Amino acid sequence: MDQPEAPAPTAAEPPPPPAKPAHPAVHSGGLAGLVLGALGIVFGDIGTSPLYAVQTVFSIDDNAVQPTVDDVYGVVSLIFWSVTIIVTLKYVTLVLRADNDGEGGIMALAALVRKVSAPFARRAAIALALGVLGASLFYGDSLITPAISVLSAVEGLEVARPELAELVLPIGITILTALFVVQRWGTHRVGRLFGPVMVLWFLTLAVLGVPHIVQHPGVLLGLSPTYALAFIADHPYTAFIAMGAVVLAITGAEALYADMGHFGRRPIRLAWFSLVFPALILDYLGQAALILDDPRAIDNPFYLLAPAWARLPLVVLATVATVIASQAVISGAYSVSRQAVRLGYLPPLTVRHTSERESGQIYLPAVNWLLFGGVLVLILVFGSSARLATAYGLAVTGTLLLTTTLLLVYAGTAWRWPRWRIALVAVVFGGLELLFFAANLTKITHGGWLPLLVAVVVVTLMTTWQRGRRIVTARRAELEGSLTEFVERMRVERIPRVSGVAVFPHPTSETAPLALRANVEFNRVLHERVVIVSVVSENVPHIPMADRVTVDQLGPADDGIVHVAARFGFQDEQDIPAVLRHAHGLADELDVDPAEASYFLSRMSLERGGQPGMHVWRKRLFIGLAHNAANPAAYFKLPVDRTVVMGSRVEL
Repeated sequence: MDQPEAPAPTAAEPPPPPAKPAHPAVHSGGLAGLVLGALGIVFGDIGTSPLYAVQTVFSIDDNAVQPTVDDVYGVVSLIFWSVTIIVTLKYVTLVLRADNDGEGGIMALAALVRKVSAPFARRAAIALALGVLGASLFYGDSLITPAISVLSAVEGLEVARPELAELVLPIGITILTALFVVQRWGTHRVGRLFGPVMVLWFLTLAVLGVPHIVQHPGVLLGLSPTYALAFIADHPYTAFIAMGAVVLAITGAEALYADMGHFGRRPIRLAWFSLVFPALILDYLGQAALILDDPRAIDNPFYLLAPAWARLPLVVLATVATVIASQAVISGAYSVSRQAVRLGYLPPLTVRHTSERESGQIYLPAVNWLLFGGVLVLILVFGSSARLATAYGLAVTGTLLLTTTLLLVYAGTAWRWPRWRIALVAVVFGGLELLFFAANLTKITHGGWLPLLVAVVVVTLMTTWQRGRRIVTARRAELEGSLTEFVERMRVERIPRVSGVAVFPHPTSETAPLALRANVEFNRVLHERVVIVSVVSENVPHIPMADRVTVDQLGPADDGIVHVAARFGFQDEQDIPAVLRHAHGLADELDVDPAEASYFLSRMSLERGGQPGMHVWRKRLFIGLAHNAANPAAYFKLPVDRTVVMGSRVEL
């Protein structure tokens, strides 16, 4: 039986050369267009939190929080200051400054910390481990957000038309199916479609809240932090339980950061301060005023903000908005997945660029359909947004804490923050996030186990791939032997040369490609020009083409064999023919048309053996992952009709 092929040549273990200075990602869509696109993609998750956040606060733990003046003011104060501190101050003001060559997300931040911590190997390793854990938690968030968002919106039918309650689940599943199907057309097209809708959504949030605030202007007192502190002091246990639901008001903050590469820092900030933040706060204040006026409104304060005639149209608008909320975490999951691939924690995945102008706008089919399957399972198992709310929170708060930890390490190393400032930020951000995390630990037995289970599965996959990749790379090096010795042998033995150019993608210049050895040993010939291309993934998102290529003659300049090192950032498309076109003229062997070259891939068929280094179940998992890795020919953009696969077997 055929064995799956080993990892593609991206799995190079020798450390890459020092990275060049980072270059900001290019966002060429125009500021107004990018702001509109950011509204359509980035803020969908946090923008739909008013649908369920306040309702969950007052229903959690058998209505422990009461619709009294003190409790309502305390809750609205907690929400306002949580959004202000975590989203506005931490993410929009501070974390967006920690961009890795224009890219965001916890994996990009971990790579950034690893880069600036290079002299401290232990710190760099811990940073990357935290990034892997944070990315794993983010996948849990990416599963729950589409399910809870869409269900919470469609459940508005129960308020507007109680007789339609049985249609909530089928309608939710249909909507989510359509959302995942349209992903192939790209976030730029989705963003242009969703942007105007989200402008209408945020304006609607504000319009719904303002009349109730006008009727009860005293609710504005809830913006004072004293009411949050008094609520905590008077009812410490109730406040602690409430914190587990208040966190729902800040879900989407990490997706906001992960999506930075799609639109850039400035458009995100402009959209937040000019529209998103004011609209959210006005709506939360309106819900608080409504509850004070009618305590029965805690059953669904968002939809009850609207007059009866407007509730059905509001259900439609909210449903569209929650579809957009799902888009925020889906596109964030694409970015995080590609970063994990580039850093060697996931096998090569098929990546489709969906925009000719925005390098960060991508579509990963495998990630898309895995998320879709997981979301469907969640909806069918939990059945309602109220039950899903109990599962929400741990993934969000865990990621918040990990991002704060990495940010503080980066601020101390790269920004040269004094210790007192680091300590202050740790207390303000970390202290609040620890409270959120502890409050959500109480929900583990009621569904909180779900994001933890997802995180464990993803961490297992990532660490298994990384460990197996290291072992296979080492065993592969033993089979390949020294490249320098191989070149010298070819010169001494005077192997017959045939016309043409042979290109061998290979992870290193230290060993000879298996395909090159096989070609010589079985065919007893060598091409007139031999180009060995090593693809090296750097811990920065982008490497400019001018800094990408290094040429090494390996031996005598007239032996017809040359080595090309091509450095890529983890957001760059690893296109080997494009590299050869750029390298034209740097050596005689490179004065060719890449379309006329022959490409030879080294295939390593993996077999599970008794070699030490991994448990049997991990070996099976690694082989399965390798079997489902992207086709190296497609991954490196090689012409299929000019690509040959040759290689050997390796025991794992």
